Amino acid sequence: MYASFYSLTGLPFQLSPDSRFYFASENHKRAMAYLTYGLNQAEGFIVVTGDVGTGKTMLINHLLATLDPDAFVAGTLVYSQLDPTDTLRMAAAAFGLEDVGSDKAEVLRRIQRFVRDCAEHGIRPLLIIDEAQNLPTRSLEELRMLSNFQQDGREGLQTILIGQPQFRPLLASPELEQLRQRVVASFHLGPLDVSDTGAYVEHRLRIVGWNHDPRFSSEALQMIHSETGGVPRRINTLCARLLLFGFLEEIHTIDDAMVVAVAEELRGEVEQANVQTSLSAAGNGHGAGHGAANGHDPQLASTLSALSERVELLERYVHHHERTIKRGIDIATRYFGNGTMSGTTESTSFRAERYDDRH
Repeated sequence: MYASFYSLTGLPFQLSPDSRFYFASENHKRAMAYLTYGLNQAEGFIVVTGDVGTGKTMLINHLLATLDPDAFVAGTLVYSQLDPTDTLRMAAAAFGLEDVGSDKAEVLRRIQRFVRDCAEHGIRPLLIIDEAQNLPTRSLEELRMLSNFQQDGREGLQTILIGQPQFRPLLASPELEQLRQRVVASFHLGPLDVSDTGAYVEHRLRIVGWNHDPRFSSEALQMIHSETGGVPRRINTLCARLLLFGFLEEIHTIDDAMVVAVAEELRGEVEQANVQTSLSAAGNGHGAGHGAANGHDPQLASTLSALSERVELLERYVHHHERTIKRGIDIATRYFGNGTMSGTTESTSFRAERYDDRH
């Protein structure tokens, strides 16, 4: 709804990675430089780490979009606690190799044959593994062995490992000394600074036809950075809610007070989730023993006291959401007539006239 209200051609702050919205922050430029250098080495491993939501997947998608499809073939594997043999089978599947069987030796032969065929056609295979922090040491060792496949004295398979910060101490363990020596480039992707945060918000808006409606005050952009820590995914979540709030309240200038209010609302929703989790845990504890049920457990008493405070906070947010929903119904009724969505062309025209009248 807010896209039409602000005359946008799409939703600028979706959480799913979309290479159209790639933003070349200073951090991302440096990361791309390391990735490009690593690919030019045509061997070994490239490591990219970063906290949740910092844009690692977006970065890799942008990299893949820049590669010559006639020169590279990429296979992507999102790792999820597989044993070493299954890791090899999934790597084969990432390249489209079917019916490789369960025998490890046969899986290795199929991958080696694929690497050889790629080399004969002048194509470089690139294996990309996401969530690499979940890889056990044995699986990492199997991947290292894949990097030994060579053709005409050159590395046949190069691997990019993408993970959260905890992957770095795993990689630094003594058991992975041989793999570590084969890392040709490594980069840690951090959050955006204040300047890049503002530029990031406006960049995503411009992709969907933004014409400075809504207008973000400089204080609002600074507060967005403060509330999100410069993490792109958090920025997207907050800004999407800001635009929805602006639509419901018919606001065309977003200031720092509005950012604080919406951020507080989002925190309230997190509190709500925590309340539900704590209630569930308390319920389980209640059934676990008669002492806790009779109030003789000090830890349970403390938990219930904290729950009481959270429920009070939750009630305030429920009241706030009720007012927001009523406001949305009122706006929809005035825009679309009698609360219905029929007569799309007529309703849209009526809405456009109202918008013009206000401007």
